[in-house]
Amino acid sequence: MRKRFNQQIDLGVVPINEVEINMKTRHQLAPVLLALQYLFEDEQASEEVFKLLEKKVLKGKKRTGRIGMSLWEILVLGTVRFCLDVDFDFLHDMANNHEELRGILGVAKSDFTSGKSYHYQTIKDNVQLLDESTIKLMSEIAIKCAHELIKKEEGVDCLELSIKSDSYVVESDIHFPTDINLLWDSGRKCLDMIELLRSEGIELSGWNQHRNRRFKFRKVYRKASETHRKKGANYKERLEEVTKEYLEISGELEKKLKQTLIEGGLYVELGMASVRAVNLLQSLQYYLSMLKKHRDLLRRRIILKEEIPHSEKVFSIFEDHVEWNTKGKLHKGVELGHNTLIATDQYQFILYHEVFENQVDKTRTIGIGQGIADKYGGEGYHLSSISFDRNFFSFAAKKALGKLYDEVILPKPGKKNAEQLAEESAEIFVKKRKAHSAVESNINQLEHHGLSKCRDKGIDGFKRYVAYGVLAYNLHRMGRILMEMESQKIKSRAQAA
Repeated sequence: MRKRFNQQIDLGVVPINEVEINMKTRHQLAPVLLALQYLFEDEQASEEVFKLLEKKVLKGKKRTGRIGMSLWEILVLGTVRFCLDVDFDFLHDMANNHEELRGILGVAKSDFTSGKSYHYQTIKDNVQLLDESTIKLMSEIAIKCAHELIKKEEGVDCLELSIKSDSYVVESDIHFPTDINLLWDSGRKCLDMIELLRSEGIELSGWNQHRNRRFKFRKVYRKASETHRKKGANYKERLEEVTKEYLEISGELEKKLKQTLIEGGLYVELGMASVRAVNLLQSLQYYLSMLKKHRDLLRRRIILKEEIPHSEKVFSIFEDHVEWNTKGKLHKGVELGHNTLIATDQYQFILYHEVFENQVDKTRTIGIGQGIADKYGGEGYHLSSISFDRNFFSFAAKKALGKLYDEVILPKPGKKNAEQLAEESAEIFVKKRKAHSAVESNINQLEHHGLSKCRDKGIDGFKRYVAYGVLAYNLHRMGRILMEMESQKIKSRAQAA
């Protein structure tokens, strides 16, 4: 059964609170390790964090069996992955060789022995156990700890929060979609499933020329793709001709795959298929549906000259949740992923974030303001202001947020009447609106904490990925504050001496 933390009290094991972290380095890892060390030492914060981890990881499990990776190690490794914006291979190497990281993990040894060794798959499986909601709550705990430090430093009992909110697109790790390459993706994955089914002992008739079928399919795909890419003389006629050939070969493949699914279904009915074979047949059915869909889309677009409605389009057969985003950027006309909103305070902490699914900014303005007020509208806080860009504007949002915040900076797009012009020309409005642009630097830093492109799969993985990135960002900011405070103490002692 997993434990919160299982640091053996043995000779040579370095306690986490005694790990020395280099305060003079400019590397991004040191502040995060320092913040994690602070959370571990703070009794109240660590108790809250471990309760959250136990609720998620240990829920519904018996308190027996192998110990497994401790909850603390899961949190540390998950956070460090995003702090450094690295893949699991790099994280695996760091976990086994980085002295300070191993110290915060609680496995460092001072007696020159190797200590605990981590396996690649163990790290990957455990880091992905947490979900978006759990990570969000841990981020909130870290922010409130940091706010308490700021209150002590400034000598106040209540923080006045000036909040800035904006959105940007976190992209998915997919290639740019066209009907031509999506049809190829669907077909090649169908052929991959056939090969894997045969390796599972499922006898499928008519697939002795499997490699030749793949070669012909790829050849016509390349011909269609190159015609579309290079264009040239008589482009439309040549593209239509090669598309007909592409549709003919993919049609033959579709017909053959339908027969294969019937054969595979008989193996399942007779109980002769393994669990893996059943899963492969389900995958084959999905990829076949994608093959059929993109054959239809390609025929309608190229042969019938139809304009395909946006609602019918799929931008990746592997990540079907991905959305097409156009934000009018010069060098990124199209971004494939999800619109992600963040709200930061004047201390650069991200108090709130949300991944949008098929929503525009202005539909979430009230929800954002209310969500922040629910978390930070209690004792010890005063909601001074909240600011947005023009695309968040609505009269209903302005009225609703006016009841929660002293100042609501919500510029109205388009033509304004005299009252609106006077309001937006007021000194406080102009000052807060100019300060709003600081949120762009927070977004830039967040992208350097792994949230430029999502490497995880599925919509749940996407949301977890974003939540981990925000947690790493907030811990990094908290660590910077701790470093500044320590530096100030050293200066004060030097001056006193």
